[in-house]
Amino acid sequence: MSENLLEVEDLSVSYLTDTADIGAVEHVSLSVHAGEFLGIVGESGCGKSTLLFAIAQLLSPPAAITSGRVVFKGQDLVQLSENSLRLVRWRDYSVVMQSAMNALNPMKSIGAQFADTIRAHEHMSPVGIKARSAEVLHLVGIDAAHLESYPHQLSGGMRQRAMIAMALLFTPQLVIMDEPTSALDVVAQRSLMTQIKDLQQQLGFAVIFVTHDMSVVANYSDRVMVMYAGQVAELGETKSIFDRPLHPYSKGLLDAFPSVRGPRRPLIGIPGSPPDLGRPPTGCRFHPRCNVAMPQCTTTEPELYDVDDAQVRCLLFAEHAAPVATR
Repeated sequence: MSENLLEVEDLSVSYLTDTADIGAVEHVSLSVHAGEFLGIVGESGCGKSTLLFAIAQLLSPPAAITSGRVVFKGQDLVQLSENSLRLVRWRDYSVVMQSAMNALNPMKSIGAQFADTIRAHEHMSPVGIKARSAEVLHLVGIDAAHLESYPHQLSGGMRQRAMIAMALLFTPQLVIMDEPTSALDVVAQRSLMTQIKDLQQQLGFAVIFVTHDMSVVANYSDRVMVMYAGQVAELGETKSIFDRPLHPYSKGLLDAFPSVRGPRRPLIGIPGSPPDLGRPPTGCRFHPRCNVAMPQCTTTEPELYDVDDAQVRCLLFAEHAAPVATR
């Protein structure tokens, strides 16, 4: 995993309204290597989905990228025209939306929707379209007979698998997933996550996986990025973050989920709620909810610091670590 497939550099996204510009993503930088699984976690409203849509160039007004670059395979996607993006999107990278029932057209069969997607990007005979559609359905464990099925005739897990199959029609190098397991029960979640990881290892594509549930990515991601209030709170290897989380917010997220191993312990929630991004708190954005906040946290905005092999945005590390080169 030495090659950087994707480089997000100092990316900021705002919702431009008549009364104020609301910064939903603030100076986020990250990289994704070929074949890597990157999990992005955080509470609802922290900017995860906005970041994902900015990377995929699927933002719509009033949301807009206000600074930064999204470099995919050497091309800055932010600078490409919509016509140029159509040549890259879906063929080289694809997106799996949060709710398959809303993303799939209820008036068309699964096969018809696969065919529409293929025809939008490639000239292929009807026989070829049907063969390719059956092939990707088989990859996700669905019988080709369901090409004739409509979305409402499939279970929630099957609909999500159908969306993943559609995303793999052209064997892209990057698949971006926006909380695909959020509407599923825990058994279906585990089954789908195992399927995604198996497909990734089989086909070699990279994954950006957005979720609010730390436990969903615990056993599947190579690295985890924790977001809070539009910023990167912590970024590092999955095992490192789960074994020794550095940011108080990361610790709070882990304490909010039960462990299936070890002694029972009471679950500890994070008090309060994420801030209004139209009026974020001064200093550290997490300080009103932080149980280890210091006086300077209320006035000094922390940099992102290099700590061992991780990055963390917390003043606890300001004296002993150097700031990351780019915000």
